[in-house]
Amino acid sequence: MQSSKTPKYLALSRKIEAQIREGRWKDGNVLSARVIARENSISMVTAARALQVLRDNGLIQTIDRIGSYVTPPEETPLLGETWSLCARITPGNTRQARLSLVRDAFRETSRSEGFSLEFESFTEIDSASVDRLREQARRVIDAGSKGLFLLPSRHDAESALADERLVEACRLECLPVVLIERNLRGSSRSLENDLVASDDLDGGYRCTTHLLEQGRRRVAFVNGSTTSSHQARLAGYLLGISQAAPEGTPPLIFEEPWDIPSRDAYRQLAESILARRADGVVCYQDHTAVGLIMELLTRGVRVPRDIGITGFDDLLIGQSFALGVTTYPFSWHAIASEAIRVMRRRLEQPAAPIIKCLVPSRLIVRESSVGKVDSSDPHLQVQAG
Repeated sequence: MQSSKTPKYLALSRKIEAQIREGRWKDGNVLSARVIARENSISMVTAARALQVLRDNGLIQTIDRIGSYVTPPEETPLLGETWSLCARITPGNTRQARLSLVRDAFRETSRSEGFSLEFESFTEIDSASVDRLREQARRVIDAGSKGLFLLPSRHDAESALADERLVEACRLECLPVVLIERNLRGSSRSLENDLVASDDLDGGYRCTTHLLEQGRRRVAFVNGSTTSSHQARLAGYLLGISQAAPEGTPPLIFEEPWDIPSRDAYRQLAESILARRADGVVCYQDHTAVGLIMELLTRGVRVPRDIGITGFDDLLIGQSFALGVTTYPFSWHAIASEAIRVMRRRLEQPAAPIIKCLVPSRLIVRESSVGKVDSSDPHLQVQAG
């Protein structure tokens, strides 16, 4: 029996799931939000959210302009335990793409592991008090969720405080939290929750030494924020400069401006990089790398001949042009798999020491940096466009 505290859309999704298991929705019958809303005396919005939960968990498929159908039986996962995922992706042009990457990886992993995921368990986080978030956490627990995977925001100080309130609310309600990709925002912040992340320090090091191996002599780094992932990338850059650059080579560090339009930010970065005579740039993410490349090209700077550029994350935008971006990718499926292992450990051993699990990757070399590439290097993937 569903708790009265369970959100209507979630209770409805579980009801429809049971009907799917019983065989009610079959033989090509379309699951219509309008029909479901009418039969259950609820709003269209609630019905649509319930269908989204079923879609996220692989129980139904949606065809544009036609409707939603039950996933064929051989493809339908048998769902056991339930966990929640909250991905606090920075607003902007790449938000939806990054959100899809995270959700798809966890969704596919959850199917293979035999559990279900809720993606909208916590709402209006930025404006919610700890007490309000505790109420949401209790509803999540009542609905059967055993833990929360949280990708913290890196957007601004207010979002960081909201993340802190969310984590505190979960702690007070004894809902385990495993962080993914980064720690809560803040420079040199201590780790208070389990964390599973990409090996960003290794990534910064690989990007930097790759550019130096191409004959670059003045390699710069463009940073984005004080989040642990960006600071680790910066640390890897500094390690690469200290170990692989000619003696006396100074580090060149630039901050991407956040308080001006992107076009102006790339213009400022390009001016600063050219003024310091950098011939290689490690950007903290691919979107910044593409913006910088476009700005440099408009100024007649040849990429990679004059300036070689690398990024992080292997975003789709970095693969979308003839001049592809050399990048250190996230292995989201590996992160999802490790996060699940860490969550199960936390559930089995609540008092166990906090752990940080780093998932390694390999540099993908494309045209934005390529010169002479050693394809036998086990840390590289050569991927020309």
